Amino acid sequence: MTSRIWVKLFLTTLMVGGLTTAIVGFIVRWNEFLPYFTEFKLIDILSTTIWLIAMGFLFSLISQMGFFAYLTIHRFGLGIFKSVFLWNAVQVVLILFGLFDLVYLRFETFSKRGEDLIPYIAIAAVLLVAGLAVAWLKTKQTNKDAFIPALFFMIVVTILEWVPVLRVNEKSWLYLMMFSLITCNAYQLLILHKLNAQSEVVRKRLIGSNNKREVKNKLQKKPSN
Repeated sequence: MTSRIWVKLFLTTLMVGGLTTAIVGFIVRWNEFLPYFTEFKLIDILSTTIWLIAMGFLFSLISQMGFFAYLTIHRFGLGIFKSVFLWNAVQVVLILFGLFDLVYLRFETFSKRGEDLIPYIAIAAVLLVAGLAVAWLKTKQTNKDAFIPALFFMIVVTILEWVPVLRVNEKSWLYLMMFSLITCNAYQLLILHKLNAQSEVVRKRLIGSNNKREVKNKLQKKPSN
């Protein structure tokens, strides 16, 4: 990927994170922010929007670090196991383990006496459905070999990025970061192959231009006596 296209990915992912967090933030904490609109407190609305967008930028940075870390880990995994099948099998096991921990560990840590397990399962189910949808789209856009890696990234890497808020278990922050990470991770995953294709075109164009310049310089060069 060329540096210019990487900067484009970085900035657009920041925007995705900021906008998503702003929208989800007002939805999740609507009861808290409703007086700002009913009483038309414009300063409070603007300051809250800016604050949510800034938090979205932070979530986006976490997402981007996780994305590039996974790209590196994926290459290492393929190199270590020497087989796409074996590496995919390992990823499937980690996906199941991650979903189980997301439900079981949170329930054991934060549940109160008599509390139902369903809310904990529901969050894992949302993440699973989002991961399956993104993995299916990635497969349609590229090839069937992309399904398991995409699903692994959308579930396991998202959970790892989500850990700071999972430890706190504050409901509004839980949903705020979850949807922001899912959106940013999905965007990066689905746009990557398109940006790589653009980078390849730019790289070939630069190589072609350099070759033409070299030929032109040779033709213009005076023969030595």
